[in-house]
Amino acid sequence: MMETGPAMAPGGTAPGGTATACHAPRSRSCPRAEGGLSAPRRPPTGSALALLCLLLLPAACSPATSSSPGIKGRVTQRALEYGRHFGLELLRSQLQKEHELNLQGSYRPPFLGEIQYSVPRIHIQELQMNDSSVGFAEDVGVRLAVRGARIQLSANWSAQLGTFQDSGVVQLHVADLAVAVLLGLSVDEGGRPAVWAAGCDARGTDLHLEFHRGQSWLYNLLVPLFQRTLRQQLNKQLCVELEKSISRMEASLKRMRVSPQLDPFAAIDLSLLGRPDITAEHGDVSLKGEFFGVGRRWQSPFSPKPVGLPEAHEPMVLLALTEFVANSAAFVYFTAGALRRNISGEALPRRFPIQLRTKSLGSFSPQLQELFPDLPMELQLSARRQPLLSCHPDALHGTLYGSAEAFVVLPNTTRAPVFLLDIDANVTGKPTISGNRLGGTVRLTSLSVAQVTSQVGPLQVKKLENVLKFGLWLFGVPWANKRLRSGVPLPTPRGLSLVHPRLSLHEGFMLLATDLQYEP
Repeated sequence: MMETGPAMAPGGTAPGGTATACHAPRSRSCPRAEGGLSAPRRPPTGSALALLCLLLLPAACSPATSSSPGIKGRVTQRALEYGRHFGLELLRSQLQKEHELNLQGSYRPPFLGEIQYSVPRIHIQELQMNDSSVGFAEDVGVRLAVRGARIQLSANWSAQLGTFQDSGVVQLHVADLAVAVLLGLSVDEGGRPAVWAAGCDARGTDLHLEFHRGQSWLYNLLVPLFQRTLRQQLNKQLCVELEKSISRMEASLKRMRVSPQLDPFAAIDLSLLGRPDITAEHGDVSLKGEFFGVGRRWQSPFSPKPVGLPEAHEPMVLLALTEFVANSAAFVYFTAGALRRNISGEALPRRFPIQLRTKSLGSFSPQLQELFPDLPMELQLSARRQPLLSCHPDALHGTLYGSAEAFVVLPNTTRAPVFLLDIDANVTGKPTISGNRLGGTVRLTSLSVAQVTSQVGPLQVKKLENVLKFGLWLFGVPWANKRLRSGVPLPTPRGLSLVHPRLSLHEGFMLLATDLQYEP
């Protein structure tokens, strides 16, 4: 009777034919799991994060590091418990199909001589796993255990006794099957996760075997004689198949893009920074989270600050996005020259207090109307310095440093420059989240206008500043908030939804706490 599940024997091989397995990445040592798949005494550099973390949050499965990350996440025990169902379904899908076995051997029963046998493949027809558990293995990864499972399989067989040959089908039923798997996660040289089998133990004690076709009546009489050997081979083969599944997962992860290009200007580095920080209650993970230019990588003037996640056991996932991510994005777009836009008169609302015609702007510069009577104008807006964002518990604070160069569109469609202004603004914002959409609101807190050059005499800058503030307050900010309230979809894996997500602001980072729901 098996009550506590399988336990690894010293040296890595369990009694009764239990097989252990360990596949580590090249140039890494591979520890043996001992004492019921407990954590190795000397954990390897690439210890496991979690099987369920890989299923639920592949983009966030990144280890913690000595340097501060731009993005930091935490997977709690609640997430593992929720994901246990999908982990078992993955295990079931990998096992419940035909497997190449190529089992060959011989057996010498009393009075009959030597029987040569061969089992080329097996097909698992039924697999029941009703009693299971999952949890963090401190400093290693995640341990998944199944107890009291039932498995039914069939296999073709062939046998030879002297010159006599025979073949048929065998049905095998195993009850009280226990399987324990310890999944490891390391990081390759490119910052991609690499999974490996830190340990595996499989035991089935209640085995029933029945042959069909051929001289099955004879082989059924011999079943009690070689049942023990067959049980050992089956236990070993279960772990072999699990190791193959983990190897296929590793091959898939090697193709993962950790620095996707977002547009013609920017890409983002989501590479892993080191080994995970796993406790008995949760696993903390870290990503670099830095934007960089396409075709050229400029040295960013920013560096991330340490992030301390709050202790929280209720939500499944915590995800901290630091202000470093936003500032690195602003630096890249500014350096690439992407923060510029031309505005013509058609782009402004008709009720906006300033229109892009010399007749309207002439109220701030009398010479403009005299030199260019009632002609259309254009503005070329650009950032003269990169925008800056800071995160505080009360709000997100942004500073914009812009310039606006005004042109008169002459009757021959050429443009004549007339003045250049510096326009700086301070804004605050508060993010909101609803389901899988991220939105927010903004507020203009200050605006300043300064004349740089003018070909039409001095401008009435203070008057222009006040009118521009009024126009932005009346039209610009409501226009922006209307679009922000509708939100943008968050990049979540297919089938994954956020349940009761909550956003909070902290010094230096924004925190998302949420439960998860998965629907294939």
